Amino acid sequence: MDMAAIPTQRENDTHAPVVRGHAGLPGSPLAPGSARALVRAALADVPGVSRRFVDDAMAVVSELVTNAVVHAGTDIEVDWRLEATGALVVEVGDRHPARAPRDPGAGEAPYEMSEYGRGLRLVAVLAESWGVTYRRGGKTVWARLRPGGEPLDGPAPDHALDVAEVLAPRPGGAGRDRDWLGRGALSFLAEASDLLAGQLDENLVAALTGRLIVPRLADWCAVWLEDEATVRGGDGGAPARVWVAGEDRAEELHRALEKDPPRPPEGLRPDPEPYPWPGEALGTHGTALAFRLIAGGRPLGTLVLGRCGQPRFPDEVTGLVEDLSRRVALAIGAARQYARQATISAVLQRGLLPGAVAEIPGMSSALVYEPRDKGGPSGDFYDLFPAGDGRWCFAVGDVQGKGPEAAVVIGLARPWLRLLAREGYRVADVLDRLNQLLLDDATEAADAAARALVAAGGRPVAAGDGPQTRFLSLLYGELTPHADGGVRCTLASAGHPLPLLLGPDGQVRTAARPQTLLGVVEDETYTSETLELRPGDSLLCVTDGVTERRSGSRQFDDGDGLARALSGCAGLNAEEIAERIRRLVHDFGGGQPEDDLALLVLQAE
Repeated sequence: MDMAAIPTQRENDTHAPVVRGHAGLPGSPLAPGSARALVRAALADVPGVSRRFVDDAMAVVSELVTNAVVHAGTDIEVDWRLEATGALVVEVGDRHPARAPRDPGAGEAPYEMSEYGRGLRLVAVLAESWGVTYRRGGKTVWARLRPGGEPLDGPAPDHALDVAEVLAPRPGGAGRDRDWLGRGALSFLAEASDLLAGQLDENLVAALTGRLIVPRLADWCAVWLEDEATVRGGDGGAPARVWVAGEDRAEELHRALEKDPPRPPEGLRPDPEPYPWPGEALGTHGTALAFRLIAGGRPLGTLVLGRCGQPRFPDEVTGLVEDLSRRVALAIGAARQYARQATISAVLQRGLLPGAVAEIPGMSSALVYEPRDKGGPSGDFYDLFPAGDGRWCFAVGDVQGKGPEAAVVIGLARPWLRLLAREGYRVADVLDRLNQLLLDDATEAADAAARALVAAGGRPVAAGDGPQTRFLSLLYGELTPHADGGVRCTLASAGHPLPLLLGPDGQVRTAARPQTLLGVVEDETYTSETLELRPGDSLLCVTDGVTERRSGSRQFDDGDGLARALSGCAGLNAEEIAERIRRLVHDFGGGQPEDDLALLVLQAE
């Protein structure tokens, strides 16, 4: 998760804050936990700050940030300062367009949420009593907490919030619910948020939801997951998960709920709705409520829960579940977004790499390809393909950057390599033309960005939206097997780790000379080298994920480390060489690789 935090400052001026800090957080389900950790760390070593005061601060920070994530969905800014008086001021600002809350009596348009949900009384006090400041382009919700016990210096300021007063249980609360009121409820929500936010599978989110609710807050619950088609079609379907205190009734309850799924109302109504009691399965009276799961203005499902032997849910429990349901919806939304992105990335990755590696007469080959990010496009790529007229061509490349920008360059380079090779261009000519293609494409991208800037009235382009420099390191070669054995290899390296040639006797030498990266210098002229691969010779081609693998301050290729590793592979076949180098690279670093890794071994037979 991207997060920018300014280190906490501690000041000695009696009129200045004792502690001050700032953090910029993305509007994601992980934001509340990150904000809590930052503020807790800032208060940890301050003399005179009680544990109860820190817990209250964590409750306020958690709910303010959650409120911003749920209702704004934008990046957020968190500021905190502990004043010399002992009061803590917390401000959470979002980048939602500044506007007053809508009239709660007015109807909500489809796929919109009201500005404020019912939620916990703590959020209501902060939002309604004295904590909202509207600014152009955003708004800030803030709170001042007075410490428990004696202040650090002088009396507590007026209008400071006492969390204990806000969270005091209402008269007449049911006995089983008293443990969930006040600070206990906020601790429960904070821990639930952290647990749910770390899940990337919506079915696992649903499973965890049931574990959180039963038996703490209800005797049974069920989660229905929906997509757009389900909502529009009005078909609730079967619940994805069902939990009940007493596993012997789970299947029967599942069948009963499947017969009577919740009927989503027109538009989005965040308030809980009564749900028919499934007496057929539970055989007793009780009460049940349905909570719509909404995130990003989209319906994601419904949470239904029930209590046996009670005519209604206590208001405090209803509010607590309502807040929990928002967190569940955020987690489901994040999991779906991750799943969509992973699917897109997997499809894109498959399209950027060859479906199969060509088999070359008189040669064997082995490939290791390990992208660092399993769910996204890698910056490394490879290819090995027939070029016609008894020629085969190979390429191992590395694009500057990762993700979609790298995919754009690979999507340009790999088809052009194949096209130019099959048109009969020699190795050096292929690099010349690919270099010019990348430069021309970068120029076109810069022109398009300039036109967009003019159309926008000259406003600055956001970071990451402008044209990106597209550099490519590439090792490219052509193989021509001889009828009487051996292979002629012509190759060139453009800013890429140099290939190594291993002889049967264990001698290792470089097989090309270094040249300039592609996409850097206009009208660069590239040259190639030609060598003969005799039976038993092996050519090793790698990306910098191999050579620059780190162990502390050392890299794998320091002191010709790759050449030494390859020299120990004499007598091994191509597959064995590839596996040994892969294992040595992994063992060298000790932890997870920090970069993509690709290596290709070509061995003459």
